[in-house]
Amino acid sequence: MYDSSAPSPECFYHKTARRGKHKIFIGMAPGVGKTYKMLEEAHLLKQEGTDVVVGVVETHGRKETAEKITGLETIPRIATGELGLLEMDTEGILRRSPQLALVDELAHTNIPGSAREKRYQDVEIILNAGIDVYSTVNIQHLESLNDMVARITGVVVRERIPDRVLEDADQVVVVDVTPETLEQRLLEGKIYAPEKIQQSLANFFQRRHLIALRELALREVADAVEGVANELPTFGQVCNIHERVLVCLSTYPNSVQLLRRGARLSNYMNAPLYAIFVDASDRFLSKQESLHVETCEKLCQEFGGEFLRVRKSDVPSAIAEVAATHHITQIIIGESQQSRWKHLIKGSFTQRLMRLIHRQHIDLHIIATEK
Repeated sequence: MYDSSAPSPECFYHKTARRGKHKIFIGMAPGVGKTYKMLEEAHLLKQEGTDVVVGVVETHGRKETAEKITGLETIPRIATGELGLLEMDTEGILRRSPQLALVDELAHTNIPGSAREKRYQDVEIILNAGIDVYSTVNIQHLESLNDMVARITGVVVRERIPDRVLEDADQVVVVDVTPETLEQRLLEGKIYAPEKIQQSLANFFQRRHLIALRELALREVADAVEGVANELPTFGQVCNIHERVLVCLSTYPNSVQLLRRGARLSNYMNAPLYAIFVDASDRFLSKQESLHVETCEKLCQEFGGEFLRVRKSDVPSAIAEVAATHHITQIIIGESQQSRWKHLIKGSFTQRLMRLIHRQHIDLHIIATEK
């Protein structure tokens, strides 16, 4: 039960128009060095004149981390709940009103009796007071990844943060080490006490678990970076970090071959698959052609792809627009089957498409298929 009668944070500070900046240090697992990196940057900022305080840092008995706190002002924790256990003094941080507060373990659940249930909620209070926050979290604590992490590791993570906390952060930094380095740190006793090492290696810290968690962390931050970059004014340029494959289908039977090639490419790149059929507004499909398009749509869905049907007379323009909207990086088209006369009158389909997509940094694959 959390104490709803606790003094409101407004008692300790006046609201400010400026919200503090939030920088999150994220990693694949305990022991990668998130807290150490956060403290390292805090020392550099202090040397430059920034007013820094430690709100809470969990050393977990790690000597190097404990030594890194030396020289930084720490806000003492306060006794909370019936047992008088220590928690971060959020109101104390607000009264002190530094420029930057360091808050470790963002997903931490506060002791019953605390003013707020979760530590990330304390961080939001601090940010709303205009104080910048550096915080840390592991990728397995992200709410949307909970089921996936459980499948990978067999461990259900109880302490979680909403995805919006990561999405709303002003900066997210991946603190990354190889699984081999992390295993070595564990064996050297730099992560857990000696009696927990073998148990950890046999469970959460298995090599295959660490590889998968590392990929999750890197992908999650890549998504965030790509999303922010594409929201900025870029004068026609886009920032596509992840690969995305678009297969261009037609009423020709070779579309099925193209779709299979696209599915193989997307699997190889671990990339989303899209297929587009441009329904030209100046012509009607025969029954056989309609059945062919339906077959392609079903096949695309079987491959786990998204089928896009667009009605437009200018086919290259339609493909270019979809490529821009979906941040496509790879386009697959079939070898042109236009007659020579049509090619001379209308121009090359491939050349027109290349002109339209040349500023989007898209690779164009022209696949030779059976006539």
